Amino acid sequence: MPPTTSRAPREGKRRHVLRWVAVAAVVILAAGTLTAYLKYRAVYDSITRVTVPGSELGQRPADFSTASENILIYGDDSRKGLDKHQQVLLHTGNDQTDNTDTIMIIHLSPGRHAVTVMSIPRDTMVPMYQCDSGPGYRGQLANPNSYVQINSLLQAGGPGCLWKTVEQQTGIYINHFIGIGMLGFVKVVNDLGGVNVCVPYNVSDPVSGLTLPSGENHIDGVQALAFWRTREDIGNGSDLERIQRDQFMSAQVVKGVLGSGLLSNPFRLLSVVTDAAAAMTTDGGMSVSDLVGLAESLRHVSSKNVQFITAPNQAWPPNPNRVQFAQPQAGEVFTAIAHDVTVPKVKVAPSATPSSGGAQVLTTSPSNVKVKILNGSGEPDVARQAATGLTSRGFDVTGTGNAASFAYTNSVIEYASSTDMAAVNTLKRELTHVTDLQDSTLTPGTVELILGSDFTGLAPQDSAVTASATPTASASATASGAATASGSPSASGSASPSASGSAVANLAQSNGGITAAAACASDSSAFAGPLSPLALESLSPAPGPVSAGRSR
Repeated sequence: MPPTTSRAPREGKRRHVLRWVAVAAVVILAAGTLTAYLKYRAVYDSITRVTVPGSELGQRPADFSTASENILIYGDDSRKGLDKHQQVLLHTGNDQTDNTDTIMIIHLSPGRHAVTVMSIPRDTMVPMYQCDSGPGYRGQLANPNSYVQINSLLQAGGPGCLWKTVEQQTGIYINHFIGIGMLGFVKVVNDLGGVNVCVPYNVSDPVSGLTLPSGENHIDGVQALAFWRTREDIGNGSDLERIQRDQFMSAQVVKGVLGSGLLSNPFRLLSVVTDAAAAMTTDGGMSVSDLVGLAESLRHVSSKNVQFITAPNQAWPPNPNRVQFAQPQAGEVFTAIAHDVTVPKVKVAPSATPSSGGAQVLTTSPSNVKVKILNGSGEPDVARQAATGLTSRGFDVTGTGNAASFAYTNSVIEYASSTDMAAVNTLKRELTHVTDLQDSTLTPGTVELILGSDFTGLAPQDSAVTASATPTASASATASGAATASGSPSASGSASPSASGSAVANLAQSNGGITAAAACASDSSAFAGPLSPLALESLSPAPGPVSAGRSR
C-alpha cells in the first residue's frame, strides 16, 4: 500500500493558500466596496438637498400618469460659491441675487422611450402663492391679485416656491426638481466633450463673454455658458429668442449624449454626476442612485423621440416687456403633458412680437405713433432731420425742440404709462442704442424722443428683419416647438405634435430626428432682429436727409 503521509502536507498547504486567497479576495472586495461607498457618499454629501414638506406645496395636481415622470429643471444664476477668478472667467460679475435663468419641465414617458422638454420663459408673470421662509430666503405671502416674475421665486421662497407655483399654474404633477449652478453647467459640458453650435454671423458679446466666428463652432463649457446666457446683444434681445437658441444647443447635447454611449457607461456617468453634484440642488427625495438610474433608463431613447417646446405665451398687458401663459393654448399643452398624451397643435394670436429690451412686446402702426422730437445733444438741426426721416416712414411727428439739457449721450424715449408701450416699441425699431423711460408727468398718447450725442441717423429700414424677429419654421424645423409653440406666430402656427408614446414616433425629422433641429439654416431665425449685424450689413441706408452723409 503506497504511503500517504506526503500528500497531507500538500493538501494542508493548499487549503492554507486558499484560505489566504479567500481572505485577500474579501479584503479587496471590502476595500472596493468601501471605496465605492465613500465615493457615493462624497457625491451624495456634495449635493445640496432641500426637503419640501407636502404641506408647503398646497393642494397638488393629480398624478394622472404614474408610469411617466416630470422633473422640474432650473438654472440658478447665483454667483455664490464662485471665487473672483471664476467670476472673471465665466463673465458673471459678483451679483449675489438668486434668480433662475432657465426653467424647464422634462417629461419622461412610460418606459423612457420618449422625452419632451418644455421651457417656461423666465419673464412669465405668475400669481403670488404662499411660500414659507427658509435659509437664505424671506418667504412670500399669498396675494392672488398680485403678480411676480417667475424667475424671482427662488430668491423669494426657495426651490419649493418655484415647485409649488409651476404645479399650480400648469396642473402638471412634478416628481422631483433639479437645480444646477453656473459652474456645474460648465463642468458637465466639459465632461461631455463640448458641444457644437452654429451662429449665422460673428458674435462678440462683452456682457456674457461670448465670442464666436460665423458658422459651426465646437465650444467648451465656459463658451457654452456664455452662449446659454447671451440675450441683450443678439437678434432682438428677447428671452424667447434666447430660449430658442438654448433649445438648439440642448438638441446638440442630447445628440452627443445618445451617440457617445455615456448612458450605458455607469462609471463615466457617475463621473459626470460627481462634477455636477457640487453645484446641484435637488429635493430631499432624490438620491444619487436615482440620478444615475434616471440617466441610465434613458439609454434606449432615440433622438427622433426627443422634442423641445416652449409654453405658449403672449404679452402681459400691464407690461408688454413681460409675458403670461396664453390661454387656452397653454392649458391644452399642460394637460397633454400631465396626462402623457399627444401635445395638441397650438396657434397664438399675433398680438405681440419680440423686440429688443424685453421678452415679447406690443407694436402698432407708425401712423398711430405721436412723437415729439427733442435735441438732447446740441448737434445743430438734428431734431429736424430725425423728424423728416420719421415722417417719411409714416410717424405722426407733433413737433420738435430742444431738451432741458444738451448732456444726453444715449437717446431716450420717454412715455407716460404702459398704455404707450406699443408706440414706444414701434419707435424703437427705427433707432439703435436707445432706451425707454416712464415719466408720469407726460401727456398720455404722445411719446418724446430725446436724441443723444451718439445718434447718427435712423436705423436702415428692413421689413425682412422686422418679420424675422418673430421666429418662423424652416424646412428642417417645421415641427419644432422652439419655433412654433413659443407664442410667436410661425409659418405653420403649430407646435410639436406629441408628448410621448407611440405618437411621438412620427416626429422623425432631418438632423438626427431632434425636433429642435440644430443646423445653421434653422438656427438663423433665433438670431434675427434689429441687433443682427448680418441683417444690418446687408441693407442699404434708408433714403432721406437723416441718413445722407452719415455713417453707423
